[in-house]
Amino acid sequence: MTKPEIQTLLLLDDGTFPNNGKLPLVLFQQAFDPTTKNLAETVENTFHANAWQNSWHNGIFTFHHYHSTAHEVLGIYAGRVKAQFGGQDGQNVTAKAGDVIIVPAGVSHKNLDQSPDFRCVGAYPEQQSPDMQYGKPGERPQADQNISSVVLPKFDPVHGKSGPLLELWAPALRT
Repeated sequence: MTKPEIQTLLLLDDGTFPNNGKLPLVLFQQAFDPTTKNLAETVENTFHANAWQNSWHNGIFTFHHYHSTAHEVLGIYAGRVKAQFGGQDGQNVTAKAGDVIIVPAGVSHKNLDQSPDFRCVGAYPEQQSPDMQYGKPGERPQADQNISSVVLPKFDPVHGKSGPLLELWAPALRT
């Protein structure tokens, strides 16, 4: 692991997607050395060691969706992706091998474009299980109630107990 450059985006309710007005999306650029042999395994093992479980390997769906019952981490281990967060008028983020994106519960995400070799590992804080929401009428207010009940993770998925995610999300504990 290297010391990543950190970017945050606070994504507000857009009327269709609740997003998360308390917790910012966090992008760790180059959290992992992209030249690491077996990077997928390294990323997944790091997430598991830091209590982010139920991992999977694949990509990001090409339609807007969000999870109202879990936060999600995406560790890019091959290629690059341009993803949109926050809905149709949201923010575009480009991530590449070695980057990690932490998506708070409620934040819509969609794959806009990717390299042919793009792959990522996804995972969720222990004891959290994702649902699938699509911004359809009728999902709310239940989705909003779910999002407000999702607890903060105990560990940063990359850096553990003393990681920057916990500092960045700590203000949510005070509100």
